[in-house]
Amino acid sequence: MDSSSTIQSIRDRYGVIVPDLQKDFKRANIHSVPRIRKIVVNVGLGRFLKDDNGMREVIDGLTAITGQKPVMRRSRKAVSGFKIREGMDVGSSVTLRGQRMWDFLNRLVHVSMPRVRDFQGIPVRAVDTHGNIHIGFRDHTIFPEIVPEHAKIIFGFQVTIVTEGLSGEEGVEFYRRLGFPLEK
Repeated sequence: MDSSSTIQSIRDRYGVIVPDLQKDFKRANIHSVPRIRKIVVNVGLGRFLKDDNGMREVIDGLTAITGQKPVMRRSRKAVSGFKIREGMDVGSSVTLRGQRMWDFLNRLVHVSMPRVRDFQGIPVRAVDTHGNIHIGFRDHTIFPEIVPEHAKIIFGFQVTIVTEGLSGEEGVEFYRRLGFPLEK
């Protein structure tokens, strides 16, 4: 990281807090210290099922946001109330690991979350009992890769950050130390 940058990356911060996490969470082995395993970004295609252009816009938007082509999720069974047949594309998701995961996390926390209107922080209840965090966004244009003037449609998406070796209380503390904007 260059000296002119004032924002410390989350990966660098993780490297700094690992010894403290090991001591505070009473872990004997450095490999049992909590870590982020993957990030899953998911978009439901419900209102775009009949609109091929809308579905293409969602896929292109998700590709621009994550830097990776999304996988289409198919319905397992037919639901007549939603006009869904078995095998239809009903969602789209991307699983990020490695360097793309850390890059996405930095953009999410340092760039995109501050752009959310009336953002008060991530609710603590978004952290589940295994230390994973689930965040939903209503607008994909919070990412700088999406130009709001060129976006023909606005869609929401969900971000799940999957961790290893955490409980719910430890998860909240873990995310606070990484610099996530959690509610007080």
